[in-house]
Amino acid sequence: MGIKRFFHQMGSPQYFYRVAGLWIPWLLGASLLLLVIGWVDGLVYAPTDYQQGDSYRIMFIHVPAAWMSMFIYMVMAFSGLLSLVWRVKMGEVIAVSCAPIGASFTLLALATGSLWGKPMWGTWWVWDARLTSELILFFLYLGVIALYGAIEDRRVGARAVAILALVGVVNIPIIHYSVEWWNTLHQPATITKLGKPSIVPSMLIPLLIGALAFKLFFFATVLMRARNELLERDRNTRWVKNLLEAEAK
Repeated sequence: MGIKRFFHQMGSPQYFYRVAGLWIPWLLGASLLLLVIGWVDGLVYAPTDYQQGDSYRIMFIHVPAAWMSMFIYMVMAFSGLLSLVWRVKMGEVIAVSCAPIGASFTLLALATGSLWGKPMWGTWWVWDARLTSELILFFLYLGVIALYGAIEDRRVGARAVAILALVGVVNIPIIHYSVEWWNTLHQPATITKLGKPSIVPSMLIPLLIGALAFKLFFFATVLMRARNELLERDRNTRWVKNLLEAEAK
């Protein structure tokens, strides 16, 4: 009953705005602390790989960014589904707030992948199945951003975004399973595969810490963007006017 009441309250823009404001500093602080720990451990203290040398250390940025690119898209699509099926306003807000953050993580994954690929493959880019599907994901994010910006009515724009996001979900399993379905240069899964991960703990632990740091950073930034989106949408409502009056005093 308490969980149901919590989600009902979070559906209220005024309540969400207030609670999100309390969470953001803690999420940012925790993400920064974990990022420093994970990157120092991975970039400095983790052992040198016997095949790739020190060039593999880009993994501690690239892999969490790639994970986040897919995770954020799923959050965006699920939020869009909530807005379409149950008309949840906060679903619309979260969905449109996710897109720029997801695009940033996807671009980071593509850029660091190229930096990693140059010494490994001898080229910055190949039309590999994994890389190509990740690039498509980046274009999907850009499409969501452009579509929402092109429609003046925010409610209509949010519904259009939700539909596009749901259609694009088909690309997520393609990204994940591309190295298994096609002959690809990209290395197969070493962490998420069933059974024992093919990576030593001294490399795995900082990688997971970095991934958690990225996830907390995402939660903080999406809450920040959602708060700004709410203020813009509800700028003529009483609760926003009362809020602005209270901050002006």
